[in-house]
Amino acid sequence: MTTLFISDLHLDATRPAITTLFLEFLRHQAIHAQALYILGDLFEAWVGDDDPSELAAEVAAGIRAVSDAGVPVSFIRGNRDFLLGTDYARRCGMRILPDPAVVMLYGTPTLIGHGDALCTSDTAYQAVRAQTRDPAWQAHMLAQPLAARIAFAAQARAASAAHQGGLKADNARFETLTDVTPAEVEATFVRYGIDRMIHGHTHRPAVHELTVGGRACTRIVLGDWYEQGSVLRVTAEGLELQALPLA
Repeated sequence: MTTLFISDLHLDATRPAITTLFLEFLRHQAIHAQALYILGDLFEAWVGDDDPSELAAEVAAGIRAVSDAGVPVSFIRGNRDFLLGTDYARRCGMRILPDPAVVMLYGTPTLIGHGDALCTSDTAYQAVRAQTRDPAWQAHMLAQPLAARIAFAAQARAASAAHQGGLKADNARFETLTDVTPAEVEATFVRYGIDRMIHGHTHRPAVHELTVGGRACTRIVLGDWYEQGSVLRVTAEGLELQALPLA
């Protein structure tokens, strides 16, 4: 049996080919898995569970079919879909996990999360993250009319693009601030007392082997779905990061 991990799909109506790829992945691969974990940024933006879009309905139906087939589906919120709530999760038939969470994978305790909490060198981003994860701020946002939330999401995406663009003026600084902070990674391994971690967010798919406090540790980074799909397959025998090409 295989447990599947994906993240950073950034599904959006303007990129239908990726949505098609994801739905095919659900129909032909996830439905046969032991479990499916989605580690955040399923959508490019999520303004609330009352979103009436066709995309939201299509994705919910696709995930629900996997869940109805008996495959447990778990979701961790990302920095783009932090407002995804229990109503939409119920439509999908998936459970929402805290970020991070420890799961047992074939006898190995593994820490899973979106990954943005590890990028502590980018203090400006962390300030925004703290605000958007605040329950009072979220309640205030969700109380706004849908049109106002859609406008806010557009502004937030523009601000994020501007922030990224400013960082790219200095490539070394860009690479440092948009990737995980090594000290935070090590501190997280120590804090949770685990030897394996799986996350997304940085869009830098790789398997990193490192030593923390004399222990051999593994950090697996999931890839994004902008140009292709990316899935991590974990079995009792090992793990494999795999790219899923567009048709």
